Amino acid sequence: GIIFFVQIITGVFLASRYTPDVSYAYYSIQHILRELWSGWAFRYMHATGASLVFLLTYLHILRGLNYSYMYLPLSWISGLILFMIFIVTAFVGYVLPWGQMSYWGATVITNLLSSIPVAVIWTCGGYTVSDPTIKRFFVLHFILPFIGLCIVFIHIFFLHIHGSTNPLGYDTALKIPFYPNLLSLDVKGFNNVIILFLIQSLFGIIPLSHPDNAIIVNTYVTPSQIVPEWYFLPFYAMLKTVPSKPAGLVIV
Repeated sequence: GIIFFVQIITGVFLASRYTPDVSYAYYSIQHILRELWSGWAFRYMHATGASLVFLLTYLHILRGLNYSYMYLPLSWISGLILFMIFIVTAFVGYVLPWGQMSYWGATVITNLLSSIPVAVIWTCGGYTVSDPTIKRFFVLHFILPFIGLCIVFIHIFFLHIHGSTNPLGYDTALKIPFYPNLLSLDVKGFNNVIILFLIQSLFGIIPLSHPDNAIIVNTYVTPSQIVPEWYFLPFYAMLKTVPSKPAGLVIV
């Protein structure tokens, strides 16, 4: 939740200097990186925060599966809706830097929608990824996190109906206090996550983005391999494995 809040704050600052136009999008990113005071820090914190949000989300989902939180249908369904909002937000945000991987990744994914009548035209504003596409994606990337923030509060509300340690909803008089043990564990986990976040943001220990995305879009040159962000690799592997577009979408 804290990293998600950092994403919203850094995203608002970045959006104030970003230009959603195919002629200026790449150069506006370079302007933020090279000419604005601490612009590089906001940009890399935003990029690293996306990876960290997905890492923590995947761990959160695995924890929910382990503790059978699917028996809390309202919490589970609201969490899945939030996860889908994260996926769409990350995808449209990946297109905004307007690098080679951004353009060709968007082209591949939007072409999957061609199995649905007029879906590509509605999504891209035309038959290909172009200027209307980046404008629509920018608006979606700005609005969806705030919708996701509302879903977060709904998710927490549903979770507290029965309690996070009571997935089956049994009413019992046996109450075991976990304070201050759980608080100390939360503080320890928070410190570890913040240290990891700052080290990756400021020093880039692990290369999370493909270097080809630092190259401006060339619609006549296709990259040798279209590599999405690491948190999309499982879905991309499913789509590449299944030869049929509709079947691939259904499996994903």
